[in-house]
Amino acid sequence: MKEKAYIEEKKVVVPDNRFEHVMAITLDPRTDFKEGIIRCITSRSGNLAIKGNTDRSVLHKIKGDSLENFVIGERLDIKDEKEIISRLVGEGDFLGLEDPDIWIDEEAGLMHVYFTIPFRSSDKNSKTKVNLGHAVGKNLDSLTMTEPTLLATDTCSAKEVSIAPLNKQGFRYNLIESRDRHPGGRYSIIQVAIARDMGGIWEYGEIAFHPADYDLPWIAGHASPGPLFSKNFIDVGESKLLGVINGCEADTKVGEDTVYGDFSVGLFIYDYEKGKIDWVSPEPFIQDSEAGKNGGRAITFASQFVETGQGEGTLYAHVDDSFVRAYTLNAEEIKKLLPTKI
Repeated sequence: MKEKAYIEEKKVVVPDNRFEHVMAITLDPRTDFKEGIIRCITSRSGNLAIKGNTDRSVLHKIKGDSLENFVIGERLDIKDEKEIISRLVGEGDFLGLEDPDIWIDEEAGLMHVYFTIPFRSSDKNSKTKVNLGHAVGKNLDSLTMTEPTLLATDTCSAKEVSIAPLNKQGFRYNLIESRDRHPGGRYSIIQVAIARDMGGIWEYGEIAFHPADYDLPWIAGHASPGPLFSKNFIDVGESKLLGVINGCEADTKVGEDTVYGDFSVGLFIYDYEKGKIDWVSPEPFIQDSEAGKNGGRAITFASQFVETGQGEGTLYAHVDDSFVRAYTLNAEEIKKLLPTKI
């Protein structure tokens, strides 16, 4: 049935001669989704499937002549980036900006861009700290970096933001990917981020989804929030939105190595008034036909949704960190995959 819920379309962004790997597309709705940002990998130290690999990244602009074809442009220039990063990282090893998300404040006419700021600390443990950075401006050409929206703590990290609607109390229960060490191992979890000011400092909230609490093999190791659909596309009830969630199978041990599982895209229902995830699909929704075909780990990871018509939209996901694919979604068929009661 789910085969009717989406159509796998063409590759919409492919690497050029500057990069072998591209991922994490986000688009500006004010340009009819024809302009945006993409993460480009400048170097990769090891095997993506094995813990310990290090990616170094830069953010570049992209521009399309349609929703099906984008070209990678110049590097994204953010004012005050060097000063903010230098103060935050200190003597640590900065790995580059990652995984951007664009949100538009329609009332103020401002663009907010959120992105990951990862760096290895300079202490003897050399732990990687993952912070949620922020920049604001009128468009992609006038962004200024501010202090990070969320700083990593001893127990939390912040990346892959999913912006929720305002609740009745006047703030947002946004969602982020965070982390947790558990008797069963290390997990990526979905945590609430309380945003009273979209350009200010947020607060860590409750854990909304922990893979260890569910018997869902496809998302048993790592979870990350993806785009939320509008009620116009699919209405799943008062104060609730349907969206996509990125999941990874549980880690395994092979000798001394920790080996990551495959990533695929599922569905979830989010109560944005309570900051609670009510349902996660029991199996993946999308696994790209080319994922893992070149050997190694298979990755399908969604980052952007564009509603294109009544009951129809385009979901963008990167495959094996190598290219970005478009998928046409059919709302009526997706509804058949949802529970009758929540």
